[in-house]
Amino acid sequence: MTRDDIIRIAQQAEVPIRGHYDEQGLTPQELERFAALVAAAEREECADVCEGHYDTAQAARAIRARGEK
Repeated sequence: MTRDDIIRIAQQAEVPIRGHYDEQGLTPQELERFAALVAAAEREECADVCEGHYDTAQAARAIRARGEK
């Protein structure tokens, strides 16, 4: 995910993004760190799902089903 992607998603979620003169909100760097932590957690969850399955199609279905919870 690029920095622009992270900022776009944050804007869609209405996360306040701090500019040079703003005192509230997250800086782009803080958003990037947050996104990296979320992505790492998601990768680990996906790896856990995959460990319980024998083929890729079954693992893919299980990963997609996680989004339906």
